Amino acid sequence: MKFTINREALLKPLQLVAGVVERRQTLPVLSNVLMVVGGDQLSLTGTDLEVELVGRVSLDDVTEGGEITVPARKLMDICKSLPENAMIEFSQDDQRVKVRAGRSRFTLSTLPANEFPSIEEEAGSMTFTIGQARMRRLIDRTAFAMAQQDVRYYLNGMLLEVSQNCLRAVATDGHRLAMCAVDADINQQDRHQVIVPRKGIMEMARLLTEGDEMVHISLGANHIRAKAGDFIFTSKLVDGKFPDYDRVVPRGGDKIIVGDRQQLRQAFQRASILSNEKYRGIRLILNDGLLKVMANNPEQEEAEEEVSLSYHGDAIEIGFNVSYLLDVLSVISGDSVKITLSDPNSSALLEESEGGDSTYVVMPMRL
Repeated sequence: MKFTINREALLKPLQLVAGVVERRQTLPVLSNVLMVVGGDQLSLTGTDLEVELVGRVSLDDVTEGGEITVPARKLMDICKSLPENAMIEFSQDDQRVKVRAGRSRFTLSTLPANEFPSIEEEAGSMTFTIGQARMRRLIDRTAFAMAQQDVRYYLNGMLLEVSQNCLRAVATDGHRLAMCAVDADINQQDRHQVIVPRKGIMEMARLLTEGDEMVHISLGANHIRAKAGDFIFTSKLVDGKFPDYDRVVPRGGDKIIVGDRQQLRQAFQRASILSNEKYRGIRLILNDGLLKVMANNPEQEEAEEEVSLSYHGDAIEIGFNVSYLLDVLSVISGDSVKITLSDPNSSALLEESEGGDSTYVVMPMRL
């Protein structure tokens, strides 16, 4: 294997592919990235057996094709440390790969390419195409509500639901739920649901751009595959049953608050400074046209904020984990937010007041 490549052309795909590679591995070859040179193309593959990412780069100068695996982190650190627009020359010398750029020389250890595991191809039972910016929006609006290391393993991921002309994402950790739906060119009569693991969602988000480019998605029995530009991303799916999100969304709340999103966010942020560091609880006291936000902690410190907003109804006092409210107010857009409550023991429903594509549910806290 022998080829030359510009640093900038190599760095972006290498950073994305190396992002999939876990630092601590059971198999040494999983710390490596697979480099395959064929024709005038270099393909880079990283995997942790759950998620796989393949990036392709066109080469101007190929002397000899071949395939080998090299340590992902070290190669990335070398490329990062080289000067901009440096020309990097790779050559394979028996069980080593030599990397040259200007006056710099590096020799990297390798492992054979045939030891590198690949996620087996499976026929996609369903394929569709959606704009990358739309797919990114779905993830950005919901990913924060995914659980982390929950014993209910199906919560450590995101539900993607495909139905006629609609793609919906739902994430929940049992205390709050985030849901977003976008129009998509999908011809699918029945609802089809898959759960993508947390790491798969995060890696896919890194891949997507804000532009008009499309991403081609295929869903199989065990995998999701996304093709975007020069990258092919594959992730295993979580085998499990996701909670029925329809039953979680509260209906018939009669106490409707409409407030300025930034004002509320800033008031919650200030109050959170003196909330209990472990439980992060704040108390909301609602009267006509006025919201009082109160927080205290075991050191007997207290914070109190008042916010004017649109509310006409009975007085109500309700507790929340302030982090959950702040997460929602950070991802939604629009100047004002609509919060629907029914009583102190029922979940709150948060939406953009102008009507958006996202819905959020936050459970109350007993304070």
